[in-house]
Amino acid sequence: MEVILKEDVPKLGNRGEVVKVAEGYGRNFLLPRKLAIEATVANKTVIEQMKAAAVRRSAKEKSEAEDLSKQFDGLEVSFRRKAGENDQLFGSVTGGDIAEALEKKGFHIDKRKIQLHEALKTIGEFTIAVKLHKDVTTHLKVVIAKEATEEQA
Repeated sequence: MEVILKEDVPKLGNRGEVVKVAEGYGRNFLLPRKLAIEATVANKTVIEQMKAAAVRRSAKEKSEAEDLSKQFDGLEVSFRRKAGENDQLFGSVTGGDIAEALEKKGFHIDKRKIQLHEALKTIGEFTIAVKLHKDVTTHLKVVIAKEATEEQA
């Protein structure tokens, strides 16, 4: 079955591409979720118009992402967490925590754009990649400090 992708689908293709997929995958997953439409002659002409609009939109999104990337230069997010011996945290700092901290600083970043392979579980400084656009990735400094306990006070 041939379908035209309306959105970027990981490991399948990008918006506007005509791809061959299994019949069941197309009918049961892509079409109901409005990720794709069937590849008919009429739909192919519509897709050409969508591609032109997508190119303009992508260029605009990329320029906005590049501007946002410049604002990230020198930006630092810090957390104070309870930690045990060997500077191991009780809990962790996740992408959601980082997104929430960025929200407080005025940046609206989706937590899925923060490229954390696993949660941060130790005290220290970390450099985290933030993918703002498929072609624009910036880096953010995350500092995790030990919270003062009653014994130390």
